[in-house]
Amino acid sequence: MEPTGIALQAGQWPSAEHTPLLLAVILLAALGTVALFLISLVVLARRPTTRYLLVTVALGALVFRTLIGLGTVFGYVPMTIHHLVEHGLDFLIATLILSAVYLSNTSATPAPE
Repeated sequence: MEPTGIALQAGQWPSAEHTPLLLAVILLAALGTVALFLISLVVLARRPTTRYLLVTVALGALVFRTLIGLGTVFGYVPMTIHHLVEHGLDFLIATLILSAVYLSNTSATPAPE
């Protein structure tokens, strides 16, 4: 029996024309992450510190992560590669952000007791 509409057999990924909501979400994510990345580049140019560099690299990784998602929707990136790269980027982004927080100035105000 042939699958009809977007009903697919196990292991298949629907083509982009069958996933308008997913495509819309990924495109909105792309716009948002690119905007944040560009803003972070401006901030990094004004304040070239290690902390701002780490945040900028993390936002660049988010842009790349979104591109991987688009590549998967359009069939350019296999699902296995998609999962490996995206989960690897999740770890990288978390590490970069935590490193930036760790490097922040902690001598400003002591924590309340």
